[in-house]
Amino acid sequence: MALFEIRQYQVYPGKMDEWIDFMETRVAPFMTARGMVIPAMFRGEQDDSLHIWIRRFDDEAHREALYKAVYESEDWQTNFKPTVRRLVDVEKTVVHRMTGTAHSPIR
Repeated sequence: MALFEIRQYQVYPGKMDEWIDFMETRVAPFMTARGMVIPAMFRGEQDDSLHIWIRRFDDEAHREALYKAVYESEDWQTNFKPTVRRLVDVEKTVVHRMTGTAHSPIR
C-alpha cells in the first residue's frame, strides 16, 4: 500500500507568491525528475502563510531512496536548500505520514 506525506509549511510573511513560484517551477520539477510523485499542492485561503502539499511513495524503502536522491544531492544543497530556508520557517514544518483507507480514491 502506498505511503503519503502531507507536508504543512509556514511561509514567511509576504513570501507566499515567491514560494509558490519557486515550488511550482523549480522544486516540484526537480523532485519529480528524480521519481517523486506530487499529487497536490495547496495554499491557505484564509491563512496566507499556509502551504500544504502531498507526496506519494510506493513504500518506506521507496521514500528513503528518494529522500537520499533529492536531499543528499549537491544540487539540492547548493541550489534549493538556501532558498527554502529563506522562504519557509522550516522549524515549524509538520509532516503527516498517511495511508489511504479502503474507499479512498487516492491510495
